Amino acid sequence: MRRPASRLPRFVVEYEVPKGSGKWFVYFRQKGQKNVRMHGTPGTPEWEELYRRLLAGFRPEAKKLHQPNENTFAWLCQQYMSSPEYGELNERTRRVRRGILNHCMGESPKGQTLTYGEVPLDEFKPTTVARLRDAKRGTPEAANGRVKAIRAVFNWATSTEVNITQINPARHVKYYRSNNPAGHHTWTIEEVEKFERRHPIGTKAHLALALLLYTGQRRGDIVQFGRKHEKSGWLKFTQQKNRDKKPIDLEIPIFPELKKVLDASPTGDEVYLVNEFNKPFSDNGFGNWFRDRCIEAGVPGRAHGLRKACATRLAEKGATPHEIMSITGHRTLKEVVRYTQAANQKQLAESASKR
Repeated sequence: MRRPASRLPRFVVEYEVPKGSGKWFVYFRQKGQKNVRMHGTPGTPEWEELYRRLLAGFRPEAKKLHQPNENTFAWLCQQYMSSPEYGELNERTRRVRRGILNHCMGESPKGQTLTYGEVPLDEFKPTTVARLRDAKRGTPEAANGRVKAIRAVFNWATSTEVNITQINPARHVKYYRSNNPAGHHTWTIEEVEKFERRHPIGTKAHLALALLLYTGQRRGDIVQFGRKHEKSGWLKFTQQKNRDKKPIDLEIPIFPELKKVLDASPTGDEVYLVNEFNKPFSDNGFGNWFRDRCIEAGVPGRAHGLRKACATRLAEKGATPHEIMSITGHRTLKEVVRYTQAANQKQLAESASKR
C-alpha cells in the first residue's frame, strides 16, 4: 500500500511492506524503472547524495542469489519452495514456513562454522532436527514449528512423485509440550464488558468485537465481511482458510446482538471494517490494530480468543459439537469437543454444588 503524498521530493514514495504491517519504507520510483529502496533518513547529506545520483541515472547492482550445493538441506528447501505443493499453500502459510526454513538454514551447529543449510542430505539426521528444535526450547510453539516445517519438506521429498530421498529425519522427532496447551486465551464475560466500556457501541473497535464474538469466525474472514454477504438475516460466505484447496461454505444467522451493532456502526462500502485509508484491512493488519484496541481496554484477549469464546458460550448453552461446528466451520470434532467438555464440567460442578 502506498502512503498519501508527503513532503518527500519528486519520484520518492513510501510503501507499507508487507501490506497492513504498519512498516513504511522509502523508494525511488520512476516510470519504466525498477523501484530502488532508499536506506537512511530523508534530508540527511548521505540520503540527499543518493537521491541526486538516482536522478542522474545511477542504479545499484542487484544482488546475485546464492545457489546452494546440490543435495544439501538448503538445496532441498529451495526445490521444495519451487514445487507445486508449496505453491498450493495459502499465502500466509507459505510466508511463515519460508521464514522458519530460512532461519534453520542460516543457523550453525554449536562450535561449527558450517550452517545447517550446508549439511548434506545423507548427514541430515533426526538428531539434526532435534538440535534445531532444541535451539528454540524456550518457546515451544516456535520449536514445534521448526519440526513441522522440516517434516513437510521431507514428506514432499520422499513422496513417490518426487523421490529425492528415502528417509524423513523429522518424522519421529517429538513435539514439545506447549506452555499453553489451551492455545489462545478465551475471553471471559467480564473482559468483553470491559472492552465494551472502553469502546462503546458505534465505534469501529466495538463492531470488530461483535463480528468476532457473534460469528465465531477467524480474523481472516472478519475483514472480508460486508453487506454483500447478508442474505435474509444470514451471513453467507466461504471461509478464507484453505478456500483454494478444501473450501468450507457457511451460512450462519446474524444474531440480534450483532444486528444491533451493525445498524449503529459506520461501515465501509465493500466491507464492514476499513482501515485509516478507508480500505479493507489485511489479516495481519487487522490483528495488529485489534491488539492495540485490546491494550487500550486493558484486556489480555486477542482476536482468535473471541472465536473460542463464541464456541465456549454455545457449549455452555447446551449446543452439541456438531451444532458448534455448523457455526465455527471446524472440520473435526477434536477441537470442538474441548469446548463442550469444559462446559459439561462446569455444569456438573454447578449441579454437584447444589447437592
